[in-house]
Amino acid sequence: MPYSGYQDYFDRKLIISVATTGGHHGKEANPNLPLKPEEIARDVRDCEEAGASIVHIHARTDDGETTKDLERYQAIRDAIDEYCDDILVNFTTGGGGIYSREERIAPILETEPRPDMATVDIGPMNFGQTRTAINPREQNEEYADQMREAGVKPELEIFNPGHIPEMQHLIDEDLLDAPYWCTLILGMQTGTPAHPRNLINLVDNLPDPVEWQALAVGRHQLPLTTMAITLGGHVRVGMEDNIYYRKNELAESNAQLVRRTARIAEELERPIASPAEAREMLGIE
Repeated sequence: MPYSGYQDYFDRKLIISVATTGGHHGKEANPNLPLKPEEIARDVRDCEEAGASIVHIHARTDDGETTKDLERYQAIRDAIDEYCDDILVNFTTGGGGIYSREERIAPILETEPRPDMATVDIGPMNFGQTRTAINPREQNEEYADQMREAGVKPELEIFNPGHIPEMQHLIDEDLLDAPYWCTLILGMQTGTPAHPRNLINLVDNLPDPVEWQALAVGRHQLPLTTMAITLGGHVRVGMEDNIYYRKNELAESNAQLVRRTARIAEELERPIASPAEAREMLGIE
């Protein structure tokens, strides 16, 4: 069990991740969602100033279409390096059911500098009526091995309890370096239903030594990320997961969501981790 009580609660620095863009909805859902590289970078700068220490990146074309184009990812990375100080950059390997295995990991391996971390979707997920992301064990092993060789920290995406044994398999095969870093995702289509007891169940079954963050989609974002703070975990917010600030009120920016999380953490007496502190906590050089 990765969190055994409140003994160290007030000393545990809180890592705030922000997912600015995502690969699904775009400006048609919220005109404030950033799409172009400079637009994303300006948004990330504001998020870093508000307290975010990690940014999760999806690339889009100027027309808003999802893409794995290497030039686009490089342009986003270059813009973030220009606008931001030290925020950790996390590239997605999502896109199962759309892109090939090689296309999904190419931006992680072929941009310079490489991202600090990258996601690994370690089990199957349905999207909409016709799309399924398979994410087989063989692919997970391959991604973990390639990321280790590239010096990139894997972020394991846990969509439901059945993905935790797949995480344990990567650990047993010595493909992950401690501390392990994972995201507990609630409210997706074939993922874990967004309920407090389900977050506790996921946390209770994680292997040690682990650092974990939670995200929840839509209206579930605020209550379940707040719960994650009280459990001693970390949080991910942002317009990839939730385009609203409150009911019927669109978020003005990703930084607005980060600022709210930072205020809540302050009230709950969880100090905010700087990017440098997040690197140390996660074992990233």
